[in-house]
Amino acid sequence: MSEQKFTELIEEMSNNDIKYDEKKLVKAWELTKLAHVGQVRFSGEPYYEHPLEVATILASWKLDEDSIIAGLLHDTIEDGGAKSEDLVREFGENVAHLVDGVSKVATIRWKKDAQAQFVENLRKMLLFMARDIRVVIIKLADRLHNMRTLWAVPAAKRPRIAMETLEIYAPLAERLGMGEVSGELNDLSFQYLYPEEYKNLVRESKPYYKAAEEHIKKMQHSLLRFLADEGIKAKINGRAKRFYSLWKKLARNEIAGDFTKIHDIVALRIIVDSVTSCYAALGIVHGHFKPVPHIGISDFIAQPKPNGYQSIHTKVFGPGGRIVEVQIRTRVMHEQAEYGVAAHWAYTQAKAAGTSDKILESKGVKVEETKLNWVKQLVEWQKELTDSKEFLEAVKFDAFRERNFVFSPKGDVYDLPAESTPVDFAFAVHTDLPEYIQSAKVNGRMVPLNYKLKSGDVVEIIKSKNKKPLNRDWSRFVVTSMAKRRINKQLRKGE
Repeated sequence: MSEQKFTELIEEMSNNDIKYDEKKLVKAWELTKLAHVGQVRFSGEPYYEHPLEVATILASWKLDEDSIIAGLLHDTIEDGGAKSEDLVREFGENVAHLVDGVSKVATIRWKKDAQAQFVENLRKMLLFMARDIRVVIIKLADRLHNMRTLWAVPAAKRPRIAMETLEIYAPLAERLGMGEVSGELNDLSFQYLYPEEYKNLVRESKPYYKAAEEHIKKMQHSLLRFLADEGIKAKINGRAKRFYSLWKKLARNEIAGDFTKIHDIVALRIIVDSVTSCYAALGIVHGHFKPVPHIGISDFIAQPKPNGYQSIHTKVFGPGGRIVEVQIRTRVMHEQAEYGVAAHWAYTQAKAAGTSDKILESKGVKVEETKLNWVKQLVEWQKELTDSKEFLEAVKFDAFRERNFVFSPKGDVYDLPAESTPVDFAFAVHTDLPEYIQSAKVNGRMVPLNYKLKSGDVVEIIKSKNKKPLNRDWSRFVVTSMAKRRINKQLRKGE
């Protein structure tokens, strides 16, 4: 069985055009089996099947050969008695570095009585992220397989593993643009942490999913015909909303548990070959299905989200007047939306191999180094935030909290935690701007400085002519760590 899975790993790499040396892969597989000989998982399977599954997940994300080999070997130092120098000799420094990095971040454990140790390991993970993002991608693949097999772990251990997944790994995957991975981790955690709520939601939502899917199918057939008539090649599929995401949305005050108020329980996704075809498809959709007034179009192709997500979202009246969300993107954008920074890495490699920017951009690829600026920012904060509690708060609020995407009047996108205010926005724009704040406008209207921003808001800071000290009252409502730290630092100086 295991040898068949290893053959399938090689096939996955071939299918995804990943360059590899088969002899090197076989050598890594043999070392994995040797390092874990006699070790068994809670499921009763030989332990080495786990790293093989991790490597297969990485191949499905189109990671490079070194990452996949590191996936096979990721537990050989910590659990298998292998030495780093052995890995350097057999597989090169790059693989050894990745395995060492994964081993060092492998001990993150969410325990209330051991917060300092947890934070220390979280610090390590962020440092490795800044140096080589692949370390954390391998760790996410490791966590994904562990969550898929959590049923075999003793019941007493499951809530702790599910909680650290929900609190750290799922939001981290989301922050890295890995929407599919984040969604699966959230759903897996949900069913172990809130089993009754999960069962009730699955039961109650069934008729709504069924009705939405039938509605979407009618629209799907019509749209395929309309697009083909205009010469646009497209794939159209339905995307069912994940259970955890649905549960959170139902809990909102404006929804109050009413399924009929959720228009994206199943959304239509149109996948085309080029950016030009995306906009042509949008015109065809609106030509046959009227857009919903006041909701508008979200164009994340022209203005990508800071985590790299690109797509056009629109809501239209489908057959029978039912509101349907339609998402339009290229195939490459779709891969990046599903696997985020992992897909980004693959296309960065394509660029390094000589593929021109023009070819990549025509497919919707924007290879931007700024995507991971937030990681570098957190690493910088580590030098200042020595207190474990303060650092954990900074990470959870600024990195892993629910995000809003707001715009400057020039169209620049800013990624802020939920409940951020115009003052938080000013700190994100420029370190000096808060010292010139006079007032603020959101969507062209004057608002108080403690106004809670929402995704899609356009924020304008009205500047005073002269610089002035930061207002101590702002500390009562700002939420970003940068704003809190700067204001508190000034207050301490004043004292």
